[in-house]
Amino acid sequence: MSVSTAAIDPSVCAPLPVLGQDVTVPLVTGGEVTYAALDYAASAPALQRVWDDVAAYAPYYGSVHRGAGYLSQLSTDLFENSRRTVAEFLGCRADDQVVFTRSTTDSLNLLAAAIPAGCQVFVFETEHHASLLPWRDAQVTYLNAPRTPAQAVETLERALADRDPYGPALVCVTGASNVTGELWPVKELAAAAHAHGARIVLDAAQLAPHHPVDIAELDVDWVAFSGHKLYAPFGSGVLAGRSDWLLAAEPYLAGGGASRKVARRADGGVDVDWHTTAARHEAGSPNVIGVYSIASACKALTEAGFDNLVAREQELVSRVREGLAEVPEVQVLSLFGDDAPRVGVISFVVRGWNSSHFAAALSAEYGIGVRDGLFCAHPLVRTLLGSDPQDPGECGAPEAEPGERSLNAIRVSFGAGTPDEHIERFLRAVSELVSEGAQWKYRTEDGRCVPDRGTVAQV
Repeated sequence: MSVSTAAIDPSVCAPLPVLGQDVTVPLVTGGEVTYAALDYAASAPALQRVWDDVAAYAPYYGSVHRGAGYLSQLSTDLFENSRRTVAEFLGCRADDQVVFTRSTTDSLNLLAAAIPAGCQVFVFETEHHASLLPWRDAQVTYLNAPRTPAQAVETLERALADRDPYGPALVCVTGASNVTGELWPVKELAAAAHAHGARIVLDAAQLAPHHPVDIAELDVDWVAFSGHKLYAPFGSGVLAGRSDWLLAAEPYLAGGGASRKVARRADGGVDVDWHTTAARHEAGSPNVIGVYSIASACKALTEAGFDNLVAREQELVSRVREGLAEVPEVQVLSLFGDDAPRVGVISFVVRGWNSSHFAAALSAEYGIGVRDGLFCAHPLVRTLLGSDPQDPGECGAPEAEPGERSLNAIRVSFGAGTPDEHIERFLRAVSELVSEGAQWKYRTEDGRCVPDRGTVAQV
């Protein structure tokens, strides 16, 4: 069995420099190899530009907003300028707010805490758990997985037509699936939501690193994303969009920074005057370096030319899909079909292989890092694998021996920093593992498939 090695067109765009691109890892079969990071959908490597910017700022780090010293004032300016940079990156409207959070999950939980009483929430079962689960205090309608973009819009329109037309409503939808990489019809879904008096929040965790996101152009009410998927480490996220629900809600966290004035009352209680800006939901000392790293990544992607980055990534997507299609035992997972536009996130299963075993062999024998499991999107993966979406599952591997079929999948994901060689090595590894089998023995340990260090290679 052979896999073609057609090179990516170098005229499109060169990969952006990222940290770790020269890191070597040991192979169980002997020797070392440069690590191929193909797990961007979980956390993308930090751009070298981001790391350099943060390192240049680090000696000037200081407290923000309330310090009189030079470094505090400099850090405050950097923090607020970062807010403006993110707003520009997202195409925010003039009255939109940018709130800094810890992650996409934190952003959506913040919004869930701010929705009005009696709000109806509509969520497709295909969502990542970050957007599937935060709405515990709302009336939630879970929508079945659509099989075409048009069906997604039709499903939402039917659900909204049956809702209480006088109460508040919110639709939560992903921009790009963290399982299949497929792009969702966000603009059409936003139009459907607004036509029925509902608002819409876009989970852009997988979209923003791979594709321009423009709040005004998409006509969404909010956008949420994470820095660690946008080539920016340090655990920061963003919730950007309309301010009215956020300002009407109690602060997400009560404490310093969220309050403008606190005074004791004669009866012994406390009166609090909360901020009416984004600071209302940013209590405590903010992650200045994390925020700055997001802004740096936004600038780096913009300056590199997002259109060029998208074009190169689409060549990588085509190359991976074509290569996997040459291996009959591989089944690529998809909701919308082969022709659906997608970003660099592809999940698949291999006939005759436990997914954890296959992923372990890619790592141990080829130095390739992918992910196996249910990708914190359990109902979706169960649906794509033909099992009951209500079946229980775990994000890690099940207790299954190497070679046993599992109900998990393998995910390969890549982006602006991925070299051509990583893609070619991955495709070669898939072909060799399927045709020749693993060279090493593996065992299950704590629910994961790992190399058995007590055995020798099967060569």
